[in-house]
Amino acid sequence: MNHKIMRIVTLVIAVFCLVSCNNLQHKTSKIASPDNNLEINFNVSKDGSPFYYVKFKNETVIDTSFLGFDFIDKKSLKDNFEIVNTKTSTFNETWQMPWGEQLDVVNNYTELKVELKEKSTPNRKLNIVFKAYNNGIGFRYEFPEQENWKEALIREENTEFNLTQDFKTFWIPANWDSYENLYQTTQLSEVNAVEVAKKEGLPVVTVPVNAVNTPVTMVGKNGLHLSFHEAALVDYSGMTLSIDTKNLDLKSHLVGAKNANYKVKRSLPFTTPWRTVQIADNAPDLIASKLIVNLNEPNKLGDVSWVKPMKYVGIWWEMHLKKSSWAYGMSLDENENWIDTGKRNPKHGATTENTKKFIDFAAKNNMKGVLVEGWNTGWDRKIKVGLFDYVTPYPDYDLEEVSRYAKEKGVEIIMHHETSAAVATYEKQQDTAYALMKKHGMHSLKSGYVGKIEGGYHHGQYMVNQYNNAAIKAAKYKIAVNAHEPIKATGLRRTYPNIISREGVRGQEFNAWSPDGGNPPEHLPIVAFTRMLSGPIDFTPGIFNIKLDGFRPNNQVNTTLAKQLALYVVIYSPVQMAADLIEHYEANPAVFQFIKDVGVNWEETKVLNGEVGDFVTIARKERETGNWFVGSITDQNKRDIDMSFSFLDDHQEYEATIYKDGKNAHWNKNPLDLAIEKISINNKTKLTLKLAEGGGFAISLIKK
Repeated sequence: MNHKIMRIVTLVIAVFCLVSCNNLQHKTSKIASPDNNLEINFNVSKDGSPFYYVKFKNETVIDTSFLGFDFIDKKSLKDNFEIVNTKTSTFNETWQMPWGEQLDVVNNYTELKVELKEKSTPNRKLNIVFKAYNNGIGFRYEFPEQENWKEALIREENTEFNLTQDFKTFWIPANWDSYENLYQTTQLSEVNAVEVAKKEGLPVVTVPVNAVNTPVTMVGKNGLHLSFHEAALVDYSGMTLSIDTKNLDLKSHLVGAKNANYKVKRSLPFTTPWRTVQIADNAPDLIASKLIVNLNEPNKLGDVSWVKPMKYVGIWWEMHLKKSSWAYGMSLDENENWIDTGKRNPKHGATTENTKKFIDFAAKNNMKGVLVEGWNTGWDRKIKVGLFDYVTPYPDYDLEEVSRYAKEKGVEIIMHHETSAAVATYEKQQDTAYALMKKHGMHSLKSGYVGKIEGGYHHGQYMVNQYNNAAIKAAKYKIAVNAHEPIKATGLRRTYPNIISREGVRGQEFNAWSPDGGNPPEHLPIVAFTRMLSGPIDFTPGIFNIKLDGFRPNNQVNTTLAKQLALYVVIYSPVQMAADLIEHYEANPAVFQFIKDVGVNWEETKVLNGEVGDFVTIARKERETGNWFVGSITDQNKRDIDMSFSFLDDHQEYEATIYKDGKNAHWNKNPLDLAIEKISINNKTKLTLKLAEGGGFAISLIKK
């Protein structure tokens, strides 16, 4: 029977039974969000199958959707249930972020807990907890302690999200090893993840079905916006969503495991991650939502004053430009292959001398950190081998002297650990490596996981635990972790605030060398409403040499210069890199002034306008100063942005410096055309600012 028809029949039976014969075990349980706009309904069908549906402003947005599990060694847990008990409650608190997009976060929801039990032997128990917020829902499964069931070997989780319309969908294929893909924009009925994966050269095994990674964001009729993701991903496999394009249904599809026929192995009792749906009637409210972090447990680390939001520079972009190399004794040829030179590579970037130049620049220009990549032995081998030593520097990098010099200048060295996916090797060295950082007063780490994981896929249970445990261990040494090639962000930064940022997106470096021409102008206006909903992004903005003159003749950055500045406000991270070469900043001091001024730690955030994939404008208020900064970006289309500054403090004048696209600016034809204007602004001011194709604007608003 067609699945859609079966759902309709099930609904008809359920309604008939409720009204006429009361054959369901329990009347439909229902909770509403605090503002009563959102409603979650739960019941079990005649055969004992648990299902839910969701209404938003009296319209069904998620239709009858069933829940359950398949196991390796046991019968599926999906029907033959009776409702043993239901409990509803409300919760309302305001908690403070130690760092973040805002200081105060309201956590206000209505909760429904349903206790289920099989009606026949072995009478297994399963609880489902739903939370209804004003801006979305979260629900998760609880496997309570019970006799005769000690371990769950989950083959698949069968969580459904059955939709009621053919949404415009912004998605990337469910690549089990990476999130570094360009977003596709299609109707839900036209999602073709396997074909896109093949075109992009992804291994078919990592995109085995027509599935997408999360967050996946959708725009429907009458302004309805949905974004599907998960929260509190701990000791579990990452969730992708398979798509039935005919029936417009989504279903959880967990990332697989290598050398195992199960996807999750857990001892009872345990809980799954939260399955989340952000729901709004406009795009800006998706960004404003704090649903994901609210569904995580409170801070477990206590005092985290050692976690320092900062701007930083470093030895990184020059390697992508091939100006220098990570390796001490090897170099890259024109085809990006490692060549063993048999002697010291004169282009090695991580030297004591070069690092001191960056330290001097950082100290002079309000940058608190310097990242150094390629400092440690191991880069001489091909990166796929992954035999790095995390305590031994190359001969031309004096770690003791660099650390001393940085401390003298009031700058912190950001440590770099590239694992090249040899996680077992890395795990053995972590304590020694973290202790070395502690010795030198380093509190910030960028880690990398390039390559294929020996013990599984990047996004499976094995690696979820590796990423999380590395950060938890780092906290014992007062180290904040910014992971690249990571597992997705799911709000764990609330529980472990040293998880300060991460990559997990097709970043700036693709502009330097990607054969497809780099990230198109629409990329970041999509990212702001997809990937950024899950948490901070270390995107590394601030490229001034847009055309990569003198380095990469076949590549460029596909934005205007003004848009690069705007990214410091729009694409949120508490650690923001000024990624370009020092000489490009020194040659453009008036433009660089915005990067020197812009904050990284915010008291308030206002999403002023935006449409998914088209444009977005965000204003943020700096905690320490009360100054405001505004960023606006667009796709390949030019547009006018009407700006009201009503968000500014009353009775306060601000000196506004506006960095905007020049009259002839264009992301490809004339990306460096930039105009800088200074005016006085207060909360009564209104302006119309023009965005060029692929452009943007940035505004600093400094209190007078």
